[in-house]
Amino acid sequence: MTSKNLVKFTHKDVSVKPVKSLYKGFFQVDLYQFEHALFAGGTSNVISREILERGDAIAVLPYDPVSDTVLLIEQIRIGAIKSKHSPWLLECIAGMTDGSTDYESVVKKEAFEEAGLELNELEFMLSYLSSPGGTTERLHLYLARADLSQVQTGVYGLESEGEDIKTHVLSVDDALTRLNNGEMDNAATVICMQWLALNRDKMAKKWA
Repeated sequence: MTSKNLVKFTHKDVSVKPVKSLYKGFFQVDLYQFEHALFAGGTSNVISREILERGDAIAVLPYDPVSDTVLLIEQIRIGAIKSKHSPWLLECIAGMTDGSTDYESVVKKEAFEEAGLELNELEFMLSYLSSPGGTTERLHLYLARADLSQVQTGVYGLESEGEDIKTHVLSVDDALTRLNNGEMDNAATVICMQWLALNRDKMAKKWA
């Protein structure tokens, strides 16, 4: 028999000591020290974890239901240099929220800066924790209705932020092939493309 509520612990089952700041630059690293309730009963020893404080982020996948195409961007991601033959990744438009909870406004701003797109109609996909063992970051994902029929490959991004971003318009089938062969392997893009694959017919009808 499946339990309706698998998770039984809440915030009240964790005791967190005052958080200490260890580093603050482009990102921030804080030290968390905490005790927590144990499944077998009792309380854990004090655990120390260095946590990357990135803040929350958004990602958006522009989708044209008429041509059945999507727009993806290509840019260098230095964190990929250790595990990929190239650190230039094919991915969704994305950006940090900088504390804003008006996620749709952030989506529209990033889409214009990174791809020259003016987006109006958005569909919320889901939100997820990127890697909660080491960072507090939560991502909020959106699908956007877009007319990609006249979009040409171009280079965008803010020079002040060191951005050099190239746009690509791909058929959904081509994008899913690239996903399945491992060419697209950053989490937000993988999840956005998988969501579209699951909801492709529904969104094509909704936005027809």
